[in-house]
This record gives sequence, C-alpha cells and structure tokens, in this order.
Amino acid sequence: MTTYGSFPGTRPRRLRSNPVMRRMVAETRLHPADFILPAFVREGVSEPVPIGAMPGVVQHTRDSLKKAAAEAVAAGISGIMLFGVPEESKKDALGTPGTDPDGILQVALRDVRAEVGDDLLVMSDLCLDETTDHGHCGVLDAEGRVDNDATLERYAEMAQVQADAGAHVVGPSGMMDGQVGVVRDALDQIGREDVAILAYTAKYASAFYGPFREAVGSSLRGDRKTYQQDPANVRDSMRELALDLEEGADMVMVKPAGPYLDILARVADAVDVPVAAYQISGEYSMIEAAAERGWIDRDRAIMEALTGIRRAGARNILTYWATEAAQKLNRQ
Repeated sequence: MTTYGSFPGTRPRRLRSNPVMRRMVAETRLHPADFILPAFVREGVSEPVPIGAMPGVVQHTRDSLKKAAAEAVAAGISGIMLFGVPEESKKDALGTPGTDPDGILQVALRDVRAEVGDDLLVMSDLCLDETTDHGHCGVLDAEGRVDNDATLERYAEMAQVQADAGAHVVGPSGMMDGQVGVVRDALDQIGREDVAILAYTAKYASAFYGPFREAVGSSLRGDRKTYQQDPANVRDSMRELALDLEEGADMVMVKPAGPYLDILARVADAVDVPVAAYQISGEYSMIEAAAERGWIDRDRAIMEALTGIRRAGARNILTYWATEAAQKLNRQ
C-alpha cells in the first residue's frame, strides 16, 4: 500500500467505528439541564390554542401551563421562560397589562411558582411588545418612534411586578439602550437582589421571528430595525455585550441561535458568565415543516441543531423542544 503522510498508520475512522466509541470520544454532550422551555399563556381561553405556524406548540391556558411546567420539572430541564398574551381589548399604547399585577404574565408567574416552587427556574420575558396595541417593544413618541428612555421607565416597573409575582430570572428583551442597568436598579430598590437578569445581548432584526408573532398575537406595524441589531454586524454585538456586563447582567443571550452561531462563539469566548442562545420560532418551524414533508429525519435534525448550538458555546438553550429533547436524552 502506498503511504501518504501518516496514512495508513493514522486512521481517524477508528474513533467512529461503533456507537460506544463515538459516544466515548464525543466532544459535545447535551444534557436536560441545558434546556429552557419558552411557553406562551393566553388570557381568556378555556383550552390550549394551537399555533398554526408552530406545530406542536400552543398558547396555554393557566391550567395547561402548570401541567407543562410540571412536565418540565420531571424531564429535568432548568427553566421555563413565560410570555403572556393579554386579551386584545386590554392592549394600549403603554402596554398596561405588562405592569398590572393582575396582568396575564404576572398571574402566570404566580401560578407556575405555586406549582413548581424552586424546582424549575421561572423566567419572565420583560418587554412590551405583547401588551402594546402597536406591537413595538417600547413606548412611542409623538412621531411614532420608539422612545428609548420613556420605555426604560416602563421596564423598571415591569421588573418589579414580575419579581413580586415570583420570577427567579427576568429577561429584558426589547433592546433598549441601558435596559439592563435600569432593571438591575429597579430590582435592587425593592430588595430583590436575588432576582437574576438574563440579558438579551445580541438580538438581531431577523426574518426568523415570523411564527412567534402569531404565538404572541402581535399587533406590530412596521419593523424593529431601529432597535434590534443589523444581521450584517459583529462588532455591534460585542459592544452590546460589554455594555450589558458593565450594567450588571448575570447571564447573556444570543438570539436567534442557528443563523448566528459565529456570534454565539465570539460571545462565549469573550465572557466568564453563562451564555444562552434562543433557538427561535422560525428555526423550529423550518425543521417541523421539512420533517412533515418527509424531507428530513425530524428527531435527528432536532438533536443535531441543538448540538450545534451547544458546540458553538451556549451553556443553555431556549428551545420549544426543551421537554421533548430532555425526555429523549433521559431514555438514552
């Protein structure tokens, strides 16, 4: 046999020869504790409402949300991120349901904490987009632009009511300048130094959010390009990262996950705090749609996508498959 460099003495395929060998030398492993389940709870419904663009995902009732939280605990995942969907008639320009102690998100936080206690990290989306009649993540000025500083005042109120309702972690996701510092101050003012902040540090103005808009009943007019990040940019994300850490972020996030694995890797290499990534609705829906048509192996595609996110540097992954993926891992 002709020798080519170190071949035939060196044969990398020896380490791929059977399932046990591949498992032993695997560099990246998924674990149920890696996962956080995003979940939607809708006000005024008596049965869970299927989300057409996200097969298998629903807008929960209060009761079905509690069941989903209990299933998450049983599967061993780490957290549940709650999004509240108020009745359309209650939305207004200021997003009043977001700071109403009896708003659907705050009610759901209390429900889930009563159901699972500290066995699951109860996380809350801290943003106004689900509660405003215009669908933007902040308060608008007289010219219809998102007013950064007026929005921060609303975020401070939201942080306090969400903490009072039982959130272990708040996730300011609106991409307002200064949001992490304002939220930290607001929490500390009411003696809630124990509540952690998961900063949406790199949140891009992505086309992949489409199905999420249905999930939260979005009233958005226009787009969010003036405050979410440009998909073309990397340095912008690193600047946001430095600012969020300076303002007191306990954890940082990259969103979306799959199309931005390079950003995720850069962030993970740069920090010593936990890094999360959000596998968003469009990523979920593409795999589900392709699998439904028989174009890909659904289960393999799910686990491969999650492994890729973990390999790129995510300590935790927000994914709509959180409970299902954890159950699969538990059976292995």
